[in-house]
Amino acid sequence: MPTVIDPPAATDNAVQRILLEGVSWQRFEQLSACFEDSRAVRLTYLDGSLEIMSPIGPEHETRKMSIGYLLEAYLTAQGIRFYGRGGFTLKQPGRAAGEPDQSYCIGADKSLPDLVIEVVITHEALSKFPLYQGLGIPEVWLWRNGDLEVYLLEPDGYRRDTRSRLLPDLDLALLAAHARMPDQYDAVQAFRRVIA
Repeated sequence: MPTVIDPPAATDNAVQRILLEGVSWQRFEQLSACFEDSRAVRLTYLDGSLEIMSPIGPEHETRKMSIGYLLEAYLTAQGIRFYGRGGFTLKQPGRAAGEPDQSYCIGADKSLPDLVIEVVITHEALSKFPLYQGLGIPEVWLWRNGDLEVYLLEPDGYRRDTRSRLLPDLDLALLAAHARMPDQYDAVQAFRRVIA
């Protein structure tokens, strides 16, 4: 039986999350194919659990883009080669699949990103950390409750830290402060001035 994690609110853009248990990988792939061209629905699968999230709200999209623009401004200012990978579906066939909000390869373009960014506006129903761990993604940044949390991959899973291992000189508190600014353009311009 489905569990409604975030019931719809009175607004038209309310995010709704539904969690289904006991879903086979084959069924997930069938459902995934139905929503292949839709940006309004996100599917996350982990060991028989399927989360369906829709629609992706404007606050979520604005925040993920702001963090991405700020990160890209820093990487460009520091002359660090990077490749934006966006939110394509990452899979561990038969076990897990999900779309990061943003992802980046640092230093060289690779088949899997080095850094994944997740934005949580309401609350998480199904964590993507087991997927990212299984794929060996070195670093996950999680925006939650107006703050940026950094998780580094260790042999026994992800460990929260105060610094990025990939970008040890990046002041994450400064980046987060600019990500909280109400105007995205002004935030990026101010951040560029500070890090120049």
